[in-house]
Amino acid sequence: MKMTHPNQLRKAALLGILLFLSWGLSAQTAKQNLAKFDYRPYHFGFLLSGNTSSFNFSLRPDFTFADSLLSVENNSLAGFNLALLASANVNPVVHVRFIPGLSFQDRSLLFRFRANDGTTESINVRTESVYLDFPLIIKLRTERIGNFAPYALLGGKLSRDMQSQEDVNQSLQDGYILKLARGNSSIDIGAGADFFLPFFKLSVEMKTEFGMRNVLIQDDTPFSAAFDQLRTRSFIISFTFEG
Repeated sequence: MKMTHPNQLRKAALLGILLFLSWGLSAQTAKQNLAKFDYRPYHFGFLLSGNTSSFNFSLRPDFTFADSLLSVENNSLAGFNLALLASANVNPVVHVRFIPGLSFQDRSLLFRFRANDGTTESINVRTESVYLDFPLIIKLRTERIGNFAPYALLGGKLSRDMQSQEDVNQSLQDGYILKLARGNSSIDIGAGADFFLPFFKLSVEMKTEFGMRNVLIQDDTPFSAAFDQLRTRSFIISFTFEG
């Protein structure tokens, strides 16, 4: 899937968040929208997100001797997320959120090998994942400042890659692939801000997901043999709509 360059995505997101923050601060003295929203026991919504994803990896100490491999370069690629939200309000500033959804994540690794004639050969290996996510997040928020309130996020997530090639037989492929495990888990850390509009609440947030499981399937191909561990990592910009 072809997406906006990750750096452009981050710059646009940061600019949008700054504009929202300036709007929120300027609206502190305005009429309070959705005055009873925080006192509901629960509410629902949905999320639209953009992500940039890469790997956090460690190489074997002797990786340079594996099939004349010289180096491995990690490159981030852009993707997107779609999710539903169910939020239980412990009190106006503490919320427990369940956010099941789909996450489309692409990653790229550039391998450089020494060819038999002494030249360098570069091979780009791209992995495409469609995760079914089950996150449980604790949201810690300040008291409302008019129609604005910043917050922090901390939680964990279980994921299943619906596009995993874990069971693919390498001998039947035209070329080697980098196989990743179907199951994954991660820690999510982030921050954002709530904006109380007349008819719904809009939230803008940024978070980072740190994969906890080694998802590498070691089948001693020229690509997998270099790695000791391979974990996922994603940076996510989300827009949440709650009613």
